[in-house]
Amino acid sequence: MTTNNNNEGRNMTESDFDILYEDNHLLGIVKPVNIPTQGDASGDPDLLSLLKEDIKERYQKPGNVYLGLVHRLDRPVGGAMIFAKTSKAASRLSESVRSRSFDKTYLAIVHGTPLKQQGRLTNTLLKNERTNTVSVVTKGTPGGKEAILDYEVIGTAAGDNLTLIRVTLLTGRPHQIRVQLSHIGCPLYGDQKYGQAFNKPGQQIALWSLYVGFPHPVSKEQIHITSLPPDEAPWSLWSRQTYKELARQL
Repeated sequence: MTTNNNNEGRNMTESDFDILYEDNHLLGIVKPVNIPTQGDASGDPDLLSLLKEDIKERYQKPGNVYLGLVHRLDRPVGGAMIFAKTSKAASRLSESVRSRSFDKTYLAIVHGTPLKQQGRLTNTLLKNERTNTVSVVTKGTPGGKEAILDYEVIGTAAGDNLTLIRVTLLTGRPHQIRVQLSHIGCPLYGDQKYGQAFNKPGQQIALWSLYVGFPHPVSKEQIHITSLPPDEAPWSLWSRQTYKELARQL
């Protein structure tokens, strides 16, 4: 089953969120930008809590609502995201993540252009919990974790020295895409943390979850959800048709 969404004309009478897929086991939505996936030190409203309240209101459920977090998107990142509505679904989806049958594809706009049109990046990443930053370290560094992604250059906006890249994650490390692309000299547009020298304060990071695909935890049917990036700068440097075609290819 494939569910597409162009992020336009959502029905606010049903939910405050763009729902891409929903059944008794799963909830797929478009994560809004600049909302933390789960509660953090900021104390700001988080997506997991907001979705639980949304389900509670829509279905008039008494008591607590279960919603399992299967994967995460960084606070400034938006796009397709899936949640589990039962503990069984959460457990089986987590197993799909571990077995790498849980596919995640992103779109990123970066400064500059990678030397190769497509390739695989493999690095060891180490997270500093105190500063909430991640760095590339030598393989074998204590606490370091292997990070792997595949990328493909989709197009360039020469006058702006920006490049549109499709990224497929093979591992799910914190800040992985942002750190690995910055490491090859192509920091993300708007990324203040890993591309401060290239970006201006207040710019929105150009990283979007285009696609999530996985076997349904109960029926085993292959589920595909897609979400196109917003029709605004810098995404508007490329046509909506470009994004629709990229989504169709998945």
